[in-house]
Amino acid sequence: MEYSVKKPEIAGSTLKIIALVTMLIDHIAATLLLELIRDGIGGKALIDVYWVMRSVGRMAFPIYCFLLVEGFKYTSDRTKYALRLVCFAAISEIPFDMAFNNGKADMSSNNVFFTLFIGLLTIIVIDWIKGVRKIDKSHSTIKWLLASLIKCIVMMAVILIMMILAEFVVCSDYGAAGIGCIVIMYLLMADRELAFGLGVILLGFLAGDIEFIALFMVIPIHFYNGKRGIPLKYFFYAFYPAHLILLPLLTAGVKYLVSIN
Repeated sequence: MEYSVKKPEIAGSTLKIIALVTMLIDHIAATLLLELIRDGIGGKALIDVYWVMRSVGRMAFPIYCFLLVEGFKYTSDRTKYALRLVCFAAISEIPFDMAFNNGKADMSSNNVFFTLFIGLLTIIVIDWIKGVRKIDKSHSTIKWLLASLIKCIVMMAVILIMMILAEFVVCSDYGAAGIGCIVIMYLLMADRELAFGLGVILLGFLAGDIEFIALFMVIPIHFYNGKRGIPLKYFFYAFYPAHLILLPLLTAGVKYLVSIN
């Protein structure tokens, strides 16, 4: 008798939880632990813990990029999807400054929702360009090649403009590297493991070697079943600004406790 072993499956909500938890770990390190280290507390041991937590945190952003492309693929209303992202980008900016800029408005560093929003706009435009009426090969090979070349040039120009926008105008988290990651995952979405892996590799080259650690997340991506899972969409959106509000309070509380002991 033959027994078939069922392949483990991971829903989209599980990927979101992984991204949420790893992001939280990263942000605790980037706020609380960094402040303690700056105050000379904890020594080398705390610095080592800090880098371990920041490394774990590298898992989050590529998963959000992957889920953004999945959302783009399945959403019934891309306009509402884009508006939701830009609304939460605006809502999250003050909490972002509270957590990472000591409460001061700093337009040189803005939250990751802006990156996801610009990335979504980029793949919406690319998708539209790809869908523009094609030239039939039977009419003229030269005309077909020229039309295809023009499409590629226009798409590359769009990608470059959006990367510049994210990096130098909006100054959003991950900037140009984040847009490039989203575009790669979109263009190669027929092969999710390859798309995710190459997206992370691009991040590693453009945003720092530590980003390569996120290649481990190819494993849960492999087991992703394409289903939504637990319907907690707005919880995942709201968690971002909510945890950014709480982190400065946590940091202040821990620093106070350390100071009186």
